[in-house]
Amino acid sequence: MLFAVRKIVTFIEEIHHDLGPVREHPAMKGAIAAVVTNPYVGQYVQDLSPASAELKALGERMGNTLIAHLGGDASAIDAYGKGIIVGAAGEIEHGAMWHIPGGAGMRVALGKGTSIVPSTKKVAGMGARLDVPITHLEWSYVGSHYDAIEVGVPDGPKPDEMVVILAMAIGGRPHARLAGGFTLADRGNPGVPA
Repeated sequence: MLFAVRKIVTFIEEIHHDLGPVREHPAMKGAIAAVVTNPYVGQYVQDLSPASAELKALGERMGNTLIAHLGGDASAIDAYGKGIIVGAAGEIEHGAMWHIPGGAGMRVALGKGTSIVPSTKKVAGMGARLDVPITHLEWSYVGSHYDAIEVGVPDGPKPDEMVVILAMAIGGRPHARLAGGFTLADRGNPGVPA
């Protein structure tokens, strides 16, 4: 095992309103963070690909857990994102290891997702926070779902650890009214970004 899990933390937001009318069904946002060992600290490793299979399995496990915390209905989830905080003894490329396998594992858990999983990463010390971007999981241009969730773990990452993060949402921003924003129905129309 390359990535031993020290702890898993979940964050759930249930948003009833944001200075506008109370929604009939609250918007939901959630994130899950796993604090894991970084097997590559203190050395330059040319080939990081051996990490992929284990990180994809971790992404699927985390995705299933987050789905459960968001009510258990994967079909209701319509947005996602991911991120990673690499401990100070690591390098930014260690964060890039999470991008493809983390997103792929989350898509397996969801059983859907055709748009790119937005992501961010940084190298930082314990208690660092990360704004994890969230966009619609079928088409990134859906304006009502441009969002983010702030994630951090007070005692992580230690210098030889990483905090790997997945985020999901249901319903977009609570009072979305972005001027000129696209909806999912706009996808494929002439003059609209692919």
